[in-house]
Amino acid sequence: MDPRRIWCLCSCVVLLAFSWARAAPPELPFWISSPAFGEGKPIPPKYGFHQQNISPELRVEKIPAGTRSLALIVDDPDAPAGLWTHWLVWNLPADTTSIPEGKLPSGAIQGKNSFGNVRYDGPAPPSGTGKHRYFFRLYALQTMLSLPAGSSRGALEAAMSRQYKVECETFGVYSAP
Repeated sequence: MDPRRIWCLCSCVVLLAFSWARAAPPELPFWISSPAFGEGKPIPPKYGFHQQNISPELRVEKIPAGTRSLALIVDDPDAPAGLWTHWLVWNLPADTTSIPEGKLPSGAIQGKNSFGNVRYDGPAPPSGTGKHRYFFRLYALQTMLSLPAGSSRGALEAAMSRQYKVECETFGVYSAP
Protein backbone atom coordinates (compact mmCIF):
# COMPACT_ATOMS: atom_id res chain seq x y z
CA MET A 1 0.00 0.00 0.00
CA ASP A 2 1.17 3.53 -0.81
CA PRO A 3 2.65 5.24 2.29
CA ARG A 4 0.63 8.41 1.53
CA ARG A 5 -2.62 6.40 1.73
CA ILE A 6 -1.56 4.83 5.02
CA TRP A 7 -0.73 8.27 6.42
CA CYS A 8 -4.06 9.65 5.21
CA LEU A 9 -6.01 6.71 6.63
CA CYS A 10 -4.28 7.01 10.03
CA SER A 11 -4.90 10.75 10.10
CA CYS A 12 -8.61 10.21 9.39
CA VAL A 13 -8.89 7.64 12.18
CA VAL A 14 -7.18 9.99 14.66
CA LEU A 15 -9.42 12.90 13.63
CA LEU A 16 -12.57 10.80 13.94
CA ALA A 17 -11.53 9.51 17.37
CA PHE A 18 -10.77 13.07 18.51
CA SER A 19 -14.10 14.41 17.25
CA TRP A 20 -16.04 11.58 18.94
CA ALA A 21 -14.24 12.18 22.23
CA ARG A 22 -15.05 15.92 22.04
CA ALA A 23 -18.66 15.36 20.97
CA ALA A 24 -19.58 13.41 24.10
CA PRO A 25 -18.40 15.14 27.28
CA PRO A 26 -18.09 12.80 30.25
CA GLU A 27 -21.29 12.42 32.26
CA LEU A 28 -21.06 13.81 35.77
CA PRO A 29 -21.37 11.15 38.50
CA PHE A 30 -24.65 10.15 40.10
CA TRP A 31 -24.36 11.05 43.79
CA ILE A 32 -26.03 10.44 47.17
CA SER A 33 -25.07 12.16 50.41
CA SER A 34 -26.50 13.09 53.78
CA PRO A 35 -26.19 16.41 55.59
CA ALA A 36 -26.53 14.41 58.84
CA PHE A 37 -23.15 12.67 58.43
CA GLY A 38 -20.16 12.79 56.12
CA GLU A 39 -18.87 9.90 54.02
CA GLY A 40 -17.48 7.31 56.44
CA LYS A 41 -18.28 9.51 59.46
CA PRO A 42 -20.43 8.66 62.51
CA ILE A 43 -24.20 8.60 62.04
CA PRO A 44 -25.77 10.72 64.83
CA PRO A 45 -27.43 8.65 67.59
CA LYS A 46 -30.93 10.04 66.93
CA TYR A 47 -31.09 7.92 63.73
CA GLY A 48 -30.39 4.73 65.71
CA PHE A 49 -32.98 2.01 66.27
CA HIS A 50 -32.91 2.51 70.07
CA GLN A 51 -33.13 6.31 69.80
CA GLN A 52 -35.59 8.27 67.60
CA ASN A 53 -35.29 5.65 64.82
CA ILE A 54 -35.89 8.14 62.01
CA SER A 55 -34.25 8.08 58.62
CA PRO A 56 -31.62 10.75 57.95
CA GLU A 57 -32.12 13.27 55.17
CA LEU A 58 -30.57 12.10 51.93
CA ARG A 59 -29.63 14.28 48.98
CA VAL A 60 -29.42 13.10 45.39
CA GLU A 61 -27.50 14.75 42.57
CA LYS A 62 -26.93 14.22 38.88
CA ILE A 63 -29.56 11.54 38.22
CA PRO A 64 -28.71 9.92 34.85
CA ALA A 65 -30.79 10.88 31.84
CA GLY A 66 -33.52 8.35 31.06
CA THR A 67 -34.02 7.32 34.69
CA ARG A 68 -37.67 6.47 35.39
CA SER A 69 -37.42 5.71 39.12
CA LEU A 70 -34.96 5.26 41.98
CA ALA A 71 -34.55 2.49 44.54
CA LEU A 72 -32.73 2.66 47.87
CA ILE A 73 -31.21 -0.11 49.97
CA VAL A 74 -29.69 0.60 53.38
CA ASP A 75 -27.72 -2.21 54.99
CA ASP A 76 -25.06 -3.21 57.50
CA PRO A 77 -22.50 -5.68 56.12
CA ASP A 78 -20.80 -5.96 59.52
CA ALA A 79 -23.75 -7.49 61.39
CA PRO A 80 -22.86 -10.73 63.23
CA ALA A 81 -25.74 -12.54 61.46
CA GLY A 82 -24.45 -11.41 58.03
CA LEU A 83 -25.75 -8.68 55.76
CA TRP A 84 -28.56 -6.88 57.66
CA THR A 85 -31.06 -4.80 55.70
CA HIS A 86 -32.35 -1.67 57.42
CA TRP A 87 -34.46 -0.09 54.68
CA LEU A 88 -35.83 -0.96 51.25
CA VAL A 89 -37.51 1.71 49.13
CA TRP A 90 -38.46 1.72 45.44
CA ASN A 91 -40.42 3.79 42.95
CA LEU A 92 -38.88 6.98 44.26
CA PRO A 93 -39.62 9.62 41.60
CA ALA A 94 -36.82 10.09 39.05
CA ASP A 95 -36.66 13.81 39.85
CA THR A 96 -35.98 13.23 43.56
CA THR A 97 -33.27 15.56 44.84
CA SER A 98 -33.95 15.08 48.56
CA ILE A 99 -35.47 12.43 50.77
CA PRO A 100 -36.46 14.41 53.88
CA GLU A 101 -35.56 13.26 57.37
CA GLY A 102 -38.13 10.71 58.56
CA LYS A 103 -40.21 10.94 55.37
CA LEU A 104 -40.55 9.58 51.86
CA PRO A 105 -41.62 11.28 48.63
CA SER A 106 -45.16 10.53 47.45
CA GLY A 107 -45.47 7.27 45.55
CA ALA A 108 -42.41 5.59 47.11
CA ILE A 109 -42.96 2.01 48.30
CA GLN A 110 -41.17 0.29 51.19
CA GLY A 111 -40.15 -3.33 51.58
CA LYS A 112 -39.61 -5.60 54.56
CA ASN A 113 -36.28 -5.13 56.33
CA SER A 114 -34.28 -7.68 58.35
CA PHE A 115 -36.13 -6.63 61.52
CA GLY A 116 -39.33 -7.86 59.83
CA ASN A 117 -40.74 -4.31 59.54
CA VAL A 118 -41.90 -2.37 56.50
CA ARG A 119 -40.13 0.90 57.35
CA TYR A 120 -36.75 2.39 58.11
CA ASP A 121 -35.09 0.86 61.15
CA GLY A 122 -31.86 2.56 62.16
CA PRO A 123 -28.47 1.29 63.24
CA ALA A 124 -28.57 -1.20 66.11
CA PRO A 125 -25.24 -2.98 66.39
CA PRO A 126 -25.15 -5.55 69.18
CA SER A 127 -23.04 -4.60 72.19
CA GLY A 128 -19.44 -5.65 71.89
CA THR A 129 -19.39 -5.82 68.08
CA GLY A 130 -17.56 -2.53 67.57
CA LYS A 131 -18.10 -0.07 64.78
CA HIS A 132 -20.46 -1.05 61.94
CA ARG A 133 -20.71 0.46 58.46
CA TYR A 134 -24.14 1.44 57.13
CA PHE A 135 -24.37 1.75 53.36
CA PHE A 136 -27.01 3.85 51.62
CA ARG A 137 -27.12 2.60 48.02
CA LEU A 138 -29.24 4.38 45.46
CA TYR A 139 -30.10 2.77 42.11
CA ALA A 140 -31.25 4.57 38.96
CA LEU A 141 -33.76 2.35 37.15
CA GLN A 142 -35.23 2.34 33.66
CA THR A 143 -38.81 1.77 34.85
CA MET A 144 -41.16 1.84 37.83
CA LEU A 145 -41.16 -1.50 39.65
CA SER A 146 -44.31 -3.63 40.00
CA LEU A 147 -43.64 -4.90 43.51
CA PRO A 148 -46.14 -4.73 46.36
CA ALA A 149 -45.28 -3.01 49.64
CA GLY A 150 -43.57 -5.39 52.05
CA SER A 151 -41.64 -7.27 49.36
CA SER A 152 -38.32 -8.80 50.37
CA ARG A 153 -34.83 -7.63 49.46
CA GLY A 154 -34.46 -10.65 47.18
CA ALA A 155 -37.62 -9.71 45.28
CA LEU A 156 -36.44 -6.11 44.97
CA GLU A 157 -33.00 -7.13 43.72
CA ALA A 158 -34.54 -9.57 41.20
CA ALA A 159 -36.87 -6.85 39.88
CA MET A 160 -34.03 -4.32 39.69
CA SER A 161 -31.64 -6.68 37.90
CA ARG A 162 -33.63 -6.31 34.69
CA GLN A 163 -33.99 -2.53 34.99
CA TYR A 164 -30.76 -1.38 36.61
CA LYS A 165 -28.87 1.53 35.05
CA VAL A 166 -26.36 2.77 37.59
CA GLU A 167 -25.85 3.02 41.35
CA CYS A 168 -24.15 5.29 43.83
CA GLU A 169 -23.55 5.00 47.55
CA THR A 170 -22.51 6.71 50.72
CA PHE A 171 -21.91 5.22 54.14
CA GLY A 172 -21.70 6.18 57.75
CA VAL A 173 -20.56 4.32 60.85
CA TYR A 174 -22.30 3.60 64.12
CA SER A 175 -21.04 1.91 67.29
CA ALA A 176 -22.95 0.06 69.97
CA PRO A 177 -23.14 1.98 73.26
